[in-house]
Order: sequence, then C-alpha cells, then structure tokens
Amino acid sequence: MVRFVVVLLSIVLLVQPVAAQDHPLLHNQAESEQQLSAVYRWVDVLLEVAARDVERVGARPTILSRQMAIPLTAAYDAWALYDEKALPTRLAPSLRRPLAERTLVNKETAIAYAMYETMADQFPHFRDYIDQQMRGFGYKPDEQTDDLTSPAGIGHLAAAEVLEFRHHDGSNQLGDEIGGNGNPYSDYTYYRPVNPTDKVVDPDCWQPLPFSDGKGGVFYPGFLTPQWYRVQPFALRTSDQFRPGPPPKFGSEQLKKEVDECIAMNANLSVEEKALVEFMRDGPRSTAQSGHWLRFAQDVSRRDKNSLDQDIKLFFSVSNCAMDAFIASWDAKRYYDSSRPWTLVREYYKGQEILGWAGPGQGVQKIPAEQWHPYSPDTFVTPPFPGYTSGHSTVSGACAEMLKLFTGSDRYQFVAEREAGALTEEGFSCAEMQQVEGQAPSEESCFVKLRMPTFTETAEMAGLSRVLGGYHIQSDNLAGLQLGREVARYSWPVYRSYFEGTR
Repeated sequence: MVRFVVVLLSIVLLVQPVAAQDHPLLHNQAESEQQLSAVYRWVDVLLEVAARDVERVGARPTILSRQMAIPLTAAYDAWALYDEKALPTRLAPSLRRPLAERTLVNKETAIAYAMYETMADQFPHFRDYIDQQMRGFGYKPDEQTDDLTSPAGIGHLAAAEVLEFRHHDGSNQLGDEIGGNGNPYSDYTYYRPVNPTDKVVDPDCWQPLPFSDGKGGVFYPGFLTPQWYRVQPFALRTSDQFRPGPPPKFGSEQLKKEVDECIAMNANLSVEEKALVEFMRDGPRSTAQSGHWLRFAQDVSRRDKNSLDQDIKLFFSVSNCAMDAFIASWDAKRYYDSSRPWTLVREYYKGQEILGWAGPGQGVQKIPAEQWHPYSPDTFVTPPFPGYTSGHSTVSGACAEMLKLFTGSDRYQFVAEREAGALTEEGFSCAEMQQVEGQAPSEESCFVKLRMPTFTETAEMAGLSRVLGGYHIQSDNLAGLQLGREVARYSWPVYRSYFEGTR
C-alpha cells in the first residue's frame, strides 16, 4: 500500500498550485542584478564543462559526480584556511592564514586556483575553455607559485593534495589499475554480464540493451563503471555500509505487480508526467544527477541570498554527498546485478500484446511485448547498468536530505517550466503525442509547470520519474530513496565537524 501512496502523492504534486506564492521562484534562473558568490559562479563553469563532456563522450553519471566533487573539495580546503575554525579535508590546519588575511578577495582567489587546477585535471579536453573562464574572473591560468602565504599558493596546494589522493581512489581515473585495459576509468574487476545480448539466461540479472547509433546501426553498451563500488567515499566508511536487502525475484508476486505497474504507467503517461520524466532525465545538455542537484542547491543559494562562506559549504556538502550516494548505489547494482523493465516486460509477456508507448508521435497502441519501450529515445533506451538501486533515486534521496539538513528546513518551493515531449517527441503536436489507439484527446497544452514544494517531494518526483519513464521498477526507486537518505543522515555530522573545527 505504501508503494502506491508514494506514487499518487508525487503525481498530485505536479498539478497542485504552490500555496501563498503569487510569484513562484523559477528553477535555475537568477533574478536580474542578483549578487552571486564567486563559488556559485565557479559552479556555473563546472556545470558547463560537465555538459560539454557529456556531449563529447555521453552520459557517465558516476564519473561526473566525482569530477564535480573533486574541484569543490579542493575549493573548500583552500577556503577553510581563510576561515576562523573550519578544518580542511587534506591540508594541515597549521597552514591557516592569520586574521588579517581572511578577506573576501583572498578567499575568492584561493578558491579560483583550487577550482582551476582540479577542473583542468578532471576535464583535460576543455582546458582552453577553463583557461578562458579563469581569465574572465581576473586570474592568470599560468601563474604557478608554492608560496603558502599567498591565496594562489594555497589554492594550488589544495588542488594538488586532493588530486594526489583521488588519483588512486579506486575509480581508475588514470587507467593504471591492475586488471584494467589502460584506458581512464576502465573496469579492472573483470565484470561479465550473465545474460548475452540475444537471450536471457537469468531474468533476475542485467542484460546489455540495444541502442541506436543514430545512423541506422545498433550497439550494446556494457555496464558503465562496474568497479565504482571500490571508489573511496568521502564521508561513508565503506560502499556497502547501508546496502539494502535484495530486490524482488522473477516469479514472485511482488515483481509481477511492479512490472505490471511499470507497463500501466508507460501506457498512461500524462503531459505532466512526460514533462517530469524529461526534466529529471536532465536534458538537454545533461550534467547527470549530481549536476542537477547542484543546480537545485544553486536555487537555494539564490533564494537564501547566501554569502561565499555559506555557498562553499553548501556546494561542498551536496557534491560529495552525491558522489557517495553513487558509490553506495553502485555497490548494490554490482552486488545484485538486477534486471531492468526492458528485459522483465519481455520475459513476463513474451508472445503477447500489451498497451504501450509506440514511439515518438505514435501515442499508445497495442504492441507486441517484444517491442515495449521506455519513454526514451532509441539512442538512449535505458542507462547501461543494473537497476537496483536506482541511481536517480539514491542521489536524489541523499541530496534532498542533505539540503534539508543543511538549511534546517524541507522548504524548497521552486517551479520548473517545461515543454513535454521536447526531448523525446520533438516536432510532434500534443494531440499526436497523447493519442491512444488512434484517438487523439481534445485540445491540450504541452507547456507545464512542475512544482517542487519541498526537497523531499522533489526527490520523490525524481525517483517516480524513473518508474514512469520505464527505466526502473518501484523497488529500485524506493530502496534507492531510502539508501540515499541513510547516506545523507550519516554524512551530515561529518560535514558539520569539518565546518565547526571539531573533527
């Protein structure tokens, strides 16, 4: 019963007005002339570089979360040495600068060099763009100094120490782990899927799925970063610290109910639900869940008119919490190696016809179960890794809880304006998108407002979107939300101990 209450609650949130809010706050949109901190603007640069990297190599959410946490950790460490009591994560507290040097300008300079050095390391293909941004902020990209009495020297050292630690944290960034193929971030744990691409040996196990290459061909992506459970978390002790119990198994009544729920949702997507699926898919120019929640954190920064000191702690906490949540989720994905709805629908209903989304502009039709398709383009059918737990749900549960703990309130109250179908059914009318077995609905607008009253409800909407989209069954979602919340609740005292100098 709880499972379906969560679903219905989240759907209601899409259409109910935000109480006492005549002028809603718009997600990812700053007011004119609003003063934004230097670290806020560096997060803008980080998100832009991340989006460019996704355009270059495709979505790699685990890797992106680490690529975002590293610069913001170095920036925090550099800032901490100009704070009265905050402790850095990798630097000696004895390097703390005296009171007279703890100026806003020095903090901004130290942060700039820490961000610059780490971003150049994490995103080497975009060094020219990062250099350009550094100059735009008024700094010299080629300035090298080991003078630890200068903010540039502090920034360089913070970056160097964080990078030295993270270069061998289990991610295989440098491609030098024994067992790998020498490529950056390659697997070195010898993962092999139980199921080949052309048949199902075990329906409880993950199967590589067919993606269109956009040129008439098909390819089957492998498990993205199956080694990620070995990455050193920031605040967690181990990746399996909060590993959930197993997902429902094939043949069980529970799994059959959840597969049927997924099919029913796919066949009944409203305009608002399609908009939600696409919004939480974070496109176009995706920065994955870690980037999406950094944008939510930016909303909070603008809403609360944060200072630089508040912003550096906020973005440091959220980015590392997202990284840890991915590590915890990948532990479960690797341990359980669970299947996706694409495979499960075909196994349960092979040889039968079911109602389902028939493709862009085709609406809902009776289709063979073997043609059932998530609400997603052929070029990205389903993320290429096992289902349990949902990464979206885990990271959203974690970051929402972190924002709640950080701000002391669950209040969010932002609105995202979307055009449903823009990412999946571009060029088709709303009537074409929403037709059912050839019958088009009456006039309907595809322009919707997604209302996000609280952090908790926003996380639930994110998790639900993955079931609505056909990427996950409900168990993947609910276990992920709970796992993420446990990650954040355990982690928050760790962050506070750094901020308060008690670690």
